[in-house]
Amino acid sequence: MFGLGAPELILILILALIIFGPGKLPEVGRALGKGIREFKNATNSVTEEIKEAAKIDDGNNNSDKEKATRQAS
Repeated sequence: MFGLGAPELILILILALIIFGPGKLPEVGRALGKGIREFKNATNSVTEEIKEAAKIDDGNNNSDKEKATRQAS
């Protein structure tokens, strides 16, 4: 996971605990998780839109090729 081992993750958790405190840490974790989830949803949405555009574009190219073939006959 990003080249981080157990010692690095433990150090990050200890620093987060010191910075945010034990009371605020669950709230920070929830907010971070929500942000990551929204980012993943947005990237998935963009990926799907690109795939749909590629399918539509391929469909248009195929129909143009068919028209050209019919006209050449």
